[in-house]
Amino acid sequence: MIKIAIDAMGGDFGPEPIIEGVVQALESEKFLPILVGKKTEILALLPQYYHEKVQIVDSSDVISMSDQATNALKRKESSIYKAVELVRDHEADAVVSAGHSGATMSLATLRIGRLPHISKPALATLMPSVIQTKTLVLDVGAVVDCTPKNLYEFGVMGEAYAKEILKVPSPRVGLLANGEEESKGNALTKEAFKLLKGLNGFVGNVEGRDIFNGHVNVVVCDGFTGNILLKTSEGVVSTIFALMKQQIRKSLPAKIGALMMKKKVFGNMKKQVDYAEYGGAPLLGINGCVIISHGSSNSKAIKNAIFQAIRYTESNVNKTIEALLSNNK
Repeated sequence: MIKIAIDAMGGDFGPEPIIEGVVQALESEKFLPILVGKKTEILALLPQYYHEKVQIVDSSDVISMSDQATNALKRKESSIYKAVELVRDHEADAVVSAGHSGATMSLATLRIGRLPHISKPALATLMPSVIQTKTLVLDVGAVVDCTPKNLYEFGVMGEAYAKEILKVPSPRVGLLANGEEESKGNALTKEAFKLLKGLNGFVGNVEGRDIFNGHVNVVVCDGFTGNILLKTSEGVVSTIFALMKQQIRKSLPAKIGALMMKKKVFGNMKKQVDYAEYGGAPLLGINGCVIISHGSSNSKAIKNAIFQAIRYTESNVNKTIEALLSNNK
């Protein structure tokens, strides 16, 4: 049975939505959750029926969002440290955390370790697209200052994830730049372009709009650019929905039309852009499975992050990454 270590204390709202998400996941998937955190708080929130269906690892410390990620290695009693150690010691197959993302990434990299031939891991996220398959973007915050080699490795990892998890037979990989021509971009992307040419699925430079129009399945960028892109996209989505509501309120026909479209149109649109539908971002390049969820994750997001961890563990993503890097050395 797949074992998932879950940082029960991470997240903006404490353990309640995390434990609710675990319960929801247990209702439809067979796995063993290992809840790491303050045992008394966990048991107070966990329904009696599920006490025999989970394991609890007690921890006395919690790394808050305001703490320095660099101190995570010293805080061995923290919930995220102990959750990561379970994967390192092969007592769990994956870790899910909605806690301090910097601490989670640092601990995963230093304690679990990287895959062979990977110099830096990448945080990947799915973006909405006009086609059925979402667009995978990486990196969105793990590596702010990248080298061309890092971007090449991101392309390999993205291609492997798209094949194994998104089930795209021949993923199209693009390099984010300020124009489609090979001559466009900065010094980093121009050098990365030369390396990415060796990747079967590489189609060249892509622009920001190509993330959402279905032109490619994977978009590669440095973590600084990717994080700004991610936050900007989240802001655009919330602004569009707010503007739509404003306009609907001004017109009776619009209100009637909106009511008619509420479930099928608006419901599907919201589902497409709702972060909770994806649950979290995989940290690719780690010798294991690490899913990092948003600090404000609700129970639905935690449930889907757990599902994502299960699918990742069941897949051959890491083996595919190793094979691609070995073949393209």
